[in-house]
Amino acid sequence: MPQLLSVNVGLPRDIAWHGEVVRTAVWKESVPGKQMVRRLNIDGDGQGDLGGHGGENRAVFVYQIASYHYWEQQLGRNDFVFGQFGENFTIDGLPDDEVCIGDQYRIGNALFEVTQPRVTCYRVGIRMNEPRMAALLVAHRKPGFYFRVLEEGEVEAGNEITKVATGPEHMTVTEINSLLYLSGHSQAQLERALRIPALSPGWKHSFEALLEQVATGSAAGGNAGLAAASSQPPAWQGFRPLKVSRIERESDSVLSLVLVAANEQPLAAALPGQFIVLRLRPNPDTPPLLRNYSLSSAPDAKSYRVSVKLEEHGAGSGYVHHQVRVGDVLDASAPRGTFTYRPQGEGPIVLLSAGVGATPVLSMLHALTMEISSREVWWLYGARNHNEHPFAQEARQLLARLANSHSHIRYSRPDVQDHPGQDFDAPGHINIAVLEEIGVPRTADFYLCGPPLFLQDLTAGLTNWGIPGNQIHSESFGQGTPLTPGVVKTVLQAPHPPVGATGTGPSISFARSGLTVHWDPAFQSLLEFAEACDVPVRWSCRTGVCHNCESGLIAGSVSYQPEPLEPPAAGNVLICCSQPTGEIVIDL
Repeated sequence: MPQLLSVNVGLPRDIAWHGEVVRTAVWKESVPGKQMVRRLNIDGDGQGDLGGHGGENRAVFVYQIASYHYWEQQLGRNDFVFGQFGENFTIDGLPDDEVCIGDQYRIGNALFEVTQPRVTCYRVGIRMNEPRMAALLVAHRKPGFYFRVLEEGEVEAGNEITKVATGPEHMTVTEINSLLYLSGHSQAQLERALRIPALSPGWKHSFEALLEQVATGSAAGGNAGLAAASSQPPAWQGFRPLKVSRIERESDSVLSLVLVAANEQPLAAALPGQFIVLRLRPNPDTPPLLRNYSLSSAPDAKSYRVSVKLEEHGAGSGYVHHQVRVGDVLDASAPRGTFTYRPQGEGPIVLLSAGVGATPVLSMLHALTMEISSREVWWLYGARNHNEHPFAQEARQLLARLANSHSHIRYSRPDVQDHPGQDFDAPGHINIAVLEEIGVPRTADFYLCGPPLFLQDLTAGLTNWGIPGNQIHSESFGQGTPLTPGVVKTVLQAPHPPVGATGTGPSISFARSGLTVHWDPAFQSLLEFAEACDVPVRWSCRTGVCHNCESGLIAGSVSYQPEPLEPPAAGNVLICCSQPTGEIVIDL
């Protein structure tokens, strides 16, 4: 009979780690006597990062004593204590390859249901003093699992564990864990997993993304359940020369460059919403500038159009506006990016933008017009005034060709010559109140692009409006939003070269951050190097499992140490476990 050997609890605490402060509750201590288990956790227990741990579906973490013995042999350790793996329940029995998602167990007078395997997390590596631990738990198929609390009650060490119900589909914790994190995502297995009511929503969302990837036969590879990937790999690696064939003025501050192949090789039609990286050389004696620009034209293999706003003190935009001429040749990456229009479905679509953020959604509008879409299309746009309103006539003409289109324009500071009802519809900004006022349907797919505050406010507003996350798609210019779970940040700094001696290795260019520095092999990974430069990064496991760190590799190549459990999508890199093999450009 399976048995509860120990109940372990611990509250969040701050620890020093790699020069940072990390808040974590991975240290658990065995407590004697009866303990009350509640809907969210055990009395006296807590979670340091509710984004990755805790909540109804992850209330109690369970690990087996047999796995303790396995890791003692594998790691050559004999110093383990109850709670060593951050678990709340240390148990005898219930191995991961026998327990199924949806199984229900009675312990003491509480009732539990298995919801998901353990989430990969770097903090178990800190606790174990083994940085690879998150990857080892997955690779060796010993992750442990979470309980949902169906009935609150008291438990204590020595309680027998009685199975009272079997989960539908009979999919084990090991099988579910491997299905997400390891290669071989069988369509039949994914469909089975999605039929399990007890499986937590986050895992269901990942399996839905994987199922779509399998069903569409995406050539980009990677793991769509962990990181979004475009449906096609970049058409070329690195940069190729493109010639400026036309320069078009769009507004007082925005002009467009129309780029064509500078040689006989054809271009590749981009997906609507994708961007290219231009390598600009204002000064031959300094490193080139790297700038990301969304394509603003219809998908076309003959030419690309980028539209650039002149920014105050903007070195890249200043060069484009004041120095680039027709006939000039610029280095360009292949189109890339996952903020793309998805033609599947027949429901309404809302293209919502402000300022030069109109560029990717304008490309989507072109695509809708080209396919003569019968979908209900809403074009919502905010600008300062008529002089700062690019693509006004172009958007009107495209919308006129769609049978079921709507347009609403807001000017925040209209000039006296701006005519309501002609140039714009009303003064002010685009917000949720405006969407409600004009009758935008909540069943729509929303595509957003614009300044950071615009995106932040509208995304939060749409969420509060009841729009599901899978109906909200957004693109932000500039640096991405960092994800550093548990790290207690006090000051955010602008990207800079690492403190100390200058590296002598190949140049590493962080395209969005506008930083080029030489690699220093003293760093274990590109992630550590980026952190030393205060480049915004995203990560969780730091061992090549979770793919949160997956980033676009614009140019160059890397080696992996350790090898990730599953490689990233074509044209991408996992920065947490890679090192450069030469000069590289990363979309960070």
